[in-house]
Amino acid sequence: MRKARTVRTLSAIALASTLAVAGGAATTAFAAEGPFPSPSASTPAAKASVTVPSSPVKPGDAISVTVTAPAGSKNLTVSSSALGAVRLSPGKDGTWTGTATVADVKDGGYGVALTGSAPDGAKLQATAQLTVKTGSPKPKPTPAPSTLQLSTDFGRPGDKVVITVKSSEKEAYVKSAAFAGGRVDLKGDGKGTFTATATVAGDVRTGYYGIDAFAGGKKFDTVKFSVEAKGNPDVKPLKPLTPGEHKTPKGSVNTGQAPADA
Repeated sequence: MRKARTVRTLSAIALASTLAVAGGAATTAFAAEGPFPSPSASTPAAKASVTVPSSPVKPGDAISVTVTAPAGSKNLTVSSSALGAVRLSPGKDGTWTGTATVADVKDGGYGVALTGSAPDGAKLQATAQLTVKTGSPKPKPTPAPSTLQLSTDFGRPGDKVVITVKSSEKEAYVKSAAFAGGRVDLKGDGKGTFTATATVAGDVRTGYYGIDAFAGGKKFDTVKFSVEAKGNPDVKPLKPLTPGEHKTPKGSVNTGQAPADA
């Protein structure tokens, strides 16, 4: 029995010596059959990407976030100091989508980072750039003030007066005792101009009348209109004095002139 073990041991030593003498090629092949990998070997990172809007966004905006990664990836997380929580929902063909709200941050560029794990355990990493620009809000345009224009500021009973109102409101009219009916509704052209023709009332008296202009139901102006009535009974013509109606001051002669100073 001892002889058999010795023979086997010597045979193994002889085989190893023969392989060593055969050359370096055989030695390299023998080493490659080992079960241990090289200590410097590492698993490459899997391909992934995160996409956010390329145009500037404002605080409070709701934006879309898209992630592409190998199907079956796990623990996908998107984070940024410019965004609130991002919840991703899996789609088809390795695509995840979600929404996020832009945080109340200053203007500038902010990084958006994606992390996660591929199905084979490889790390997933990707970045994107988000631009935040608050910008000052545009002030609302102030509508131009409404205006009133008359074709004339004087008239007699029966005369025609063209009235023009310019306003951003939807309707306009005027009121005045100088006009027949007391109220005159104006017709708009759809571009902010309202017009109508008023008739001076037949029963007006000589004098001045106010014309009140309204736009959108609110009075915005009052102008003065002069009327001369025909045959106004309230106005008595002046008659010249007769010689007997002249008063003669004491101590003077009735010459029709004022007395001279003493």
